Order: sequence, then structure tokens, then C-alpha cells
Amino acid sequence: MSVSPARRVAFKTILRVFEQEAYADRVFAAEARRLGDRDRALAQRLAYGTVQRVRTLDHAINELGKRSPGTLDPPVRAALRLGAYQLAFAAGIPAHAAVNESVELVREYGPKHAVGFTNAIMRRLSEGALALVENLPEWTPSEAALRYSYPDWIAETFWRELGPDDAPALLRAQNEPAETAVRRNSLRTGEVEGVPDPLVPGALVVKRVDAKALAEGLVWPQSRGSQLAGLAMGVRPGERVLDLCAAPGGKSTQLAALGAEVTAVEMHEGRARELEENCRRLGAESVRVVNADSLDLPAELTGFDRALVDAPCSGLGVLASRPDLRWRSHPLAELQLELLRAATARVRPGGTITYSVCTINREENEDVVSALGLEPEPLGELWPEFSHPHHPEFLLTLPHVHRTSGFFIARLRVG
Repeated sequence: MSVSPARRVAFKTILRVFEQEAYADRVFAAEARRLGDRDRALAQRLAYGTVQRVRTLDHAINELGKRSPGTLDPPVRAALRLGAYQLAFAAGIPAHAAVNESVELVREYGPKHAVGFTNAIMRRLSEGALALVENLPEWTPSEAALRYSYPDWIAETFWRELGPDDAPALLRAQNEPAETAVRRNSLRTGEVEGVPDPLVPGALVVKRVDAKALAEGLVWPQSRGSQLAGLAMGVRPGERVLDLCAAPGGKSTQLAALGAEVTAVEMHEGRARELEENCRRLGAESVRVVNADSLDLPAELTGFDRALVDAPCSGLGVLASRPDLRWRSHPLAELQLELLRAATARVRPGGTITYSVCTINREENEDVVSALGLEPEPLGELWPEFSHPHHPEFLLTLPHVHRTSGFFIARLRVG
């Protein structure tokens, strides 16, 4: 029996993510480049789902197969994880296909002695994996972390932020496929299909990103939560805006479309070139790209009306769209505070700084704002649907509530 192209690509992606610490999106793109649309969709579903659910899958392999995944050869471990995911989580896939092709993957890529026990473990998984995962408890952070496949610290963070009722719902939501949304670029004219969001002007929810519309600069792939961060800046035409963490350019070009004169800073040369190309494609002529370190800016970059600090973060609000991030994530509060202080020094008195991070974590959200010491403006009054549940001066989008990526947004007055 041969291995299907989709499962082969999923297997290679899983193997490289966990054995070579490769990024899931990059390795999948490389491995799947020759697949047709249907096989590509299946391969992505299997690869990303396995990467997300690996903690729960390893538990099932250990409990039912009586083998610790950590003791297995890497190809065997990857094949069992892929097979277990199909049996426990991938509705509609025949159990015999999951079992047989996992065995064939080990026959092709693993040691010969492993074929027999792979077959035995897969058959035990086919009999009990679904019931095992469906009956895992979720009453405590550690229980929910195992059931929904997260590191304990992330479940503990969600429990602290949202409580025992909402935290499991957020864990569940970020195991579901992320929304596909685009921002309609008003700097280009043309027809674009999609469902408008009545609460986020310019946002369209789509089934898939139209490659032609993207190439023509009519749209930019961007979650509704991310678009809200740009809108919440409240820019007016002609204002000078500093975007400190600008690449790949979604928010810089959004601000340009709102009439701002944008200075977009990117430290890495290659990403700065990508940012310039994206601005050209979207017709954002009022964006000036500066290849510099945001913590060591040229002296002439000063006196801005507004600044945006869309800072690097733990990404706890975008775990649905980045399947391996939960296994790499860590808070970045010190860097975030440094970036905010750098922005403060470049904004005129009376101007504002908008701080946005795609995370749901007080340590990187409210605590960072508090440490900076600037007065927040009441964003919750302007956007009540997205008002922070505990601090209404801030905004907080939540995947299980708003069905978009999780973003914390604060607008702070300088001077």
C-alpha cells in the first residue's frame, strides 16, 4: 500500500517541526508546493492539527500503546502522532486508512523492527483513542491543558485572566481553524467579494484569500482583531505617524489608507524590502520605510502626532493560526516596555501611542501599560463591543467571543 501525497507531506512537516524545530508554516509551504488544492487542504489539516494536538496525542499513545513517544525513533513518533490525530480528531477519515498509512510511513522512513509494533499501537489507538480524548477532564488548568493540548502555563494564564468558565472555551476556540479575513484596501479600486463586518469598517470575512485581488493590492490578509488595532489609533488625514514594528506592513498601509503620513520602521533588511514592496502593491505612497532598530532610531525621527507599537509578544491570541506557537511561546514584557519608551520619546506632547499585542496575558498587557505610566484614553467608550472585561479603558478581542484573533489594545496620551 502506498502513502497518499497529503499524508506524506503532513508526516514530513510534523517530523521537521518536532525534530528540527522548523516553523510549521514555512516547512509546510516547502513540502506542499507540488500538491493540488484538495491534497494541500488535507495535508495542512493533518499537519497543523497534529502539531497543535501533540500533547494529547502523546498521552493517548502512552496510555493505549504503552510506549512513551519520547523513547521512539523520530519517524515512528511522527507517524504515530499523525495516525493518532486522524483517529481522535479528524472526523470523516476512515480508521483503516489512518492505521495502514501510518504503518507504511514507518516501513518507508523508520527502522524495520518498528513496523510490527507500530501496527499494534495503531490498532489499539483505533479502538480507544477517540473515547480516551473525549473523556479527559477539564476542571483544572492542568487537566484542560492536557485535554486541549497546551503547555500548563498557558492554561494557567487563561484561568487567571478569564476564570474557570471562559478559559476552557478559549482553549477550545484556539484549536479550531482561524477565521479568514481581509482588509479592503481603499487605495485601490476594484471588485472584492466577502462579508463585511459591521463593527470593523473595511474588514471582510472570506472563504479564502483571492490570489488575484491580493496581487492587485485590493486586499490585505488581516484578522478583524488586527484591523481593529489600526482603527483604534484614531488617526486623522495628514497626521504624522510612527509605526515602530512595521513589517510586513498590514497596519502601516491601513494607516496610509486613512490619510496618515507614516514612517514605518523595520530592523531586518530583508523584511524592510518586503515592507516596501507591499506598500507599492497596495498603493500606500505616504509610507516611508526606515531600515533601523526601533530602540536606536535616527535622531530626526521625532515630533510625531501618533505612534503605533504593535509589539512582539507571546501570541496567545493567535494560537489558532500558528499551530506550533504554543510550544515556543514566552512573554516579552521587558522588550515591549522598551519599545513603548522608545515611542514615547518620539511623540510630541499631546500626541498618542497605541499599544497593541496579539496576546491575552496581563503580564504583557495591563502590567506593561501600568509600568509605562501614561494616561490611557477610554477606548471602551468608542468600541464598547470590544471593551476589556475588567478594564474598560482598553480593548480586548477574544477568539471564543468575537471569533477573531485575540488582541489587547491601549491608546495612551503623551505629556
